[in-house]
Amino acid sequence: MASPGGTSSGSSLLQNSTSEEDLQAVMDQKKQKRMKSNRESARRSRMRKQKHLDDIAAQICQLRKENGQILTSLSLTTQQFLAVDTENSVLRTQMMELSSRLQSLNEILHCLNGSNTISNGLFCETNHINNSSITPWNLMCMNQQPIMALANIFQY
Repeated sequence: MASPGGTSSGSSLLQNSTSEEDLQAVMDQKKQKRMKSNRESARRSRMRKQKHLDDIAAQICQLRKENGQILTSLSLTTQQFLAVDTENSVLRTQMMELSSRLQSLNEILHCLNGSNTISNGLFCETNHINNSSITPWNLMCMNQQPIMALANIFQY
């Protein structure tokens, strides 16, 4: 004999299984939606990462270009410095030579214009020097100091 509860229990199982199926379907939909959302989020993250890498690569390229320009500028500046330093050394040497010549010529003039004096170990007597014996070659011999000149001193 079938009891009225037995019939209702069969229909309740049917309702439970239908509601479980509905619940499972809803959960599957939520899972699918979550998976889709996660995929989209991962895609956006990869795109941001790729853009960041592209930006860094462009920055590296720009910095390398600037570095090359700075190295070129440094090289040119170094060459200019060395040229100016060399020219400065030459000018200092010429200045010292010209100062020495000027001092020697001043001593000669002092000897010619003054009386008996001693100037840098050179004894000058005006009464022994007559104007006819004074020539540039004789004046150089009187000084007893070599006068040096560079070949390029008169190029200016």
